[in-house]
Amino acid sequence: MATVSLRLGDLVWGKLGRYPPWPGKIVNPPKDLKKPRGKKCFFVKFFGTEDHAWIKVEQLKPYHPHKEEMIKINKGKRFQQAVDAVEEFLKKAKSKDQSSHNSAEEKNRRNSSEERSKQNSGDEKRKAGLSEGKVRKNMGEGKKRVSSASAERGSKSPLKRAQEQSPRKRGRPPKDEKDLTIPESSTVKGMVAGTMAGFKWQPSVSEPVKDGDPHFHHFLLSQTEKPAVCYQAITKKLKVCEEETGSTSIQAADSTAVNGSITPTDKKIGFLGLGLMGSGIVSNLLKMGHTVTVWNRTAEKEGARLGRTPAEVVSTCDITFACVSDPKAAKDVLGPSGVLQGIRPGKCYVDMSTVDADTVTELAQVIVSRGGRFLEAPVSGNQQLSNDGMLVILAAGDRGLYEDCSSCFQAMGKTSFFLGEVGNAAKMMLIVNMVQGSFMATIAEGLTLAQVTGQSQQTLLDILNQGQLASIFLDQKCQNILQGNFKPDFYLKYIQKDLRLAIALGDSVNHPTPMAAAANEVYKRAKALDQSDNDMSAVYRAYIH
Repeated sequence: MATVSLRLGDLVWGKLGRYPPWPGKIVNPPKDLKKPRGKKCFFVKFFGTEDHAWIKVEQLKPYHPHKEEMIKINKGKRFQQAVDAVEEFLKKAKSKDQSSHNSAEEKNRRNSSEERSKQNSGDEKRKAGLSEGKVRKNMGEGKKRVSSASAERGSKSPLKRAQEQSPRKRGRPPKDEKDLTIPESSTVKGMVAGTMAGFKWQPSVSEPVKDGDPHFHHFLLSQTEKPAVCYQAITKKLKVCEEETGSTSIQAADSTAVNGSITPTDKKIGFLGLGLMGSGIVSNLLKMGHTVTVWNRTAEKEGARLGRTPAEVVSTCDITFACVSDPKAAKDVLGPSGVLQGIRPGKCYVDMSTVDADTVTELAQVIVSRGGRFLEAPVSGNQQLSNDGMLVILAAGDRGLYEDCSSCFQAMGKTSFFLGEVGNAAKMMLIVNMVQGSFMATIAEGLTLAQVTGQSQQTLLDILNQGQLASIFLDQKCQNILQGNFKPDFYLKYIQKDLRLAIALGDSVNHPTPMAAAANEVYKRAKALDQSDNDMSAVYRAYIH
């Protein structure tokens, strides 16, 4: 799309990711939402959806000049509904303008009538005082000159005089005030107050997000029916950290899963997937008083209601979480009798699987396209941390949904971070697991090198535990190796999957990941030695065979 000159209040066609151009309106963003750095962009509310986004100016076209063109190339039902919403918006705006115009004319007529009455009254008074004025004319000549000069000085208000005395010129604002406001088009001033109700949008601090397309830097915001005061109450429990990058990280102030002071949400919770992580998560949700309906291919969860299909869980619950193994499983759960069958406007879906950004973006698009709300929330940790309610949750997407999940995240984790738009959490999770997987391979390499050089592996562990690398992770994984106990706490096949996806992430931005690539090869060898379903520490066996 060609670059155009646009202002606040303009109706536009906006190109968002893989979607076709969609009708929208340039509006002011929520106060706490920073404008993305880089190219010029506008905050657009899209008609017929609950989506809002920062859209680069080159991806925008004026609405009216391109209306016929866009209608010809887009024939979908949802698209037509969006166009109808625009026409309804314009109709209401025109009606409001006409009403305002009529009111203004009526007021002007009243003012004119009053003015004429005043003039007639003044004429009579002037005639009555004419002869008297002539008598006093000569007597007041000197006084008139003096009072005239005083009146000239006093006729201007103190504010007016101050403005005239100020050295600052009117017109262009100083440099440090540029870009603080967006110029309003002539249509906004008369229309924006009443017409926004036409498509039931209220400015909100809840921020959804979707679309990981690198050509777009934006936040999508899904409508929430909660008033803004709910955000205020939630933020009392959160610590908001503004990073130098301009992104916002929201971190839970403490782990209330540990101290037991959680007030569970009254929303019905669904959960799909009861693997190593999911089972512990559901246990903690139940322990903290949440109502949970679960679905799993093979097992039930004591204390939880059982859904026959993912569709049934989603349709009967307000918020449904899913925690499955990989990108393929994350997509499969959407399929026949799956999540999409149960999604309808207002339903919420939170994917906690560790997948790539492209996969999670695709999930977000299909959920939102059906009126649902989406949040990605992969978790950092292992089975033990899951059981203990000590996971670290990395969330991105619909910020309002993130807040709605507050009690759930507190039950399952010790802390949570909100990372902005969809895809960010997936990327961060892969980087975290890339570091963890590479470190595990290095531990295994060090222990085997100690062994073949005649050094005590236990002494090596003791030394490491007294140094800067000391950690629970280091000690537990070394103990696994020394004891030959590779019962899975984090499947080796999944850490290898995460390394593979992290390497692909690096490739997508032309960033080298040689350490991760080397570690990945070691894990692949371990898988070839039938270690896939053992703990990641079983990578040690790749060095001794």
